[in-house]
Amino acid sequence: MKLALIGVGLIGGSFARAALSAGAVTSVAGFDADPGALSAALRLGAITAVADSAAAAVRQADLVMLAVPVGAMAGVMKTIAPHLGADAIVTDVGSTKVSVVAAARAELGAHFARFVPGHPIAGRERPGIESSEPRLFDGKLFVATPVAETDPAATERVEGLWQRLGARVERMDAQEHDRVFAAVSHLPHLLAFALVAQIAREDDADRKLSKAGAGFRDFTRIAASSPRMWRDVCIANREALAVELRAYRALLDELQVALDAGDGAAIEAVFRAAAECRRTHAPRLDAE
Repeated sequence: MKLALIGVGLIGGSFARAALSAGAVTSVAGFDADPGALSAALRLGAITAVADSAAAAVRQADLVMLAVPVGAMAGVMKTIAPHLGADAIVTDVGSTKVSVVAAARAELGAHFARFVPGHPIAGRERPGIESSEPRLFDGKLFVATPVAETDPAATERVEGLWQRLGARVERMDAQEHDRVFAAVSHLPHLLAFALVAQIAREDDADRKLSKAGAGFRDFTRIAASSPRMWRDVCIANREALAVELRAYRALLDELQVALDAGDGAAIEAVFRAAAECRRTHAPRLDAE
């Protein structure tokens, strides 16, 4: 199977390296707007050939993997649609699904039936092809979000490939996906970025950060992620994310009132509920 990889970064590069290592694909034609990323991908063995355009990359492909920021999906889909082979399957690794499915429906035309939207729940805080890892998906969850028009055979082929790469596969409705991941992925990233940005703006930021310990490190690790990628995720899923953010702000307001009043019992009640929830789910969360 010939793979075309559009977007040579952490997730796309890890996918291609894993697929080549597993013998699931025979070749990978890669395209990225960053020539340096393509050179690094070739050196790391993530791709076997450099394409000079997205259109050129997909012409001979059996499978096309779109690993670009979700805000760029529509433009890439429009570019490649005229050049796709009749039997080519297109898939993606975007962190939002409703917006990506809508873009595919609008831009892929007759190829929409062979578009399998998906989201691997894996990654690292450092973006880029240099951080890619062939075993990144071992034991991780891959969420497929096919729609009614999606060719079942195409979905099964994509799911089978992810299973071959070591991932666990689950199907979700695209709207449910975005609602759930607004809470457990998109909001945490927004909060981590916000906390670090807040401290960075303060006059004594360097002194404060020099004293930071493991708690700060663990909470803010993901603030080193790609700003552009997470900007696009937040905008694409802004309605579901706004619901979660408003609920979080309401809880912060409750804690502010308790703090101002010196109400330790109220603060402890919130902390206790959180601690019990985290400990209950620790085996699964800490295994990811």
